[in-house]
Amino acid sequence: MKKGFTLIELLVVIAIIGMLSALLLPNYMAARERARDSQRKSDLRQIQKALEMYKQDQTPPDYPADGFFATNTNKGKCWYQGGVADSCLAGSTIYMNKIPQDPVSANNYYFDNKGSLEYELCVCLENSADPDGSTNCSVCGSCTSGKCYNVIQP
Repeated sequence: MKKGFTLIELLVVIAIIGMLSALLLPNYMAARERARDSQRKSDLRQIQKALEMYKQDQTPPDYPADGFFATNTNKGKCWYQGGVADSCLAGSTIYMNKIPQDPVSANNYYFDNKGSLEYELCVCLENSADPDGSTNCSVCGSCTSGKCYNVIQP
């Protein structure tokens, strides 16, 4: 008598493993979406702090022009008192060592200078169930998930 598994036993085990992986994969993808959304929110808070430092150095106080963070030419560059460059110049006021990029290259961080020392930062979120998300995405445009994260100053 030979010892071993029958074909039916092997197929049952493979089917069970397939069902378990099918249940876990969407949960793993949702965790990745939440992690990217958390990075986006953190980036907007960093940009907000840099904007406040920038405003304090301007006479009269002001913020940069609309679209400053959405332009692909500024992503990943140093933002210092003299402007934007590939590397920071020593001895100058540095607002951000590296302008953040969205974790998904297709998305942008949107900046709308509303004048009178008011602005709005916006980014589209991937997770439509995010409790911090908003459906008022006028600055971001249309978000595929229908949710965006806004930072409004003041």
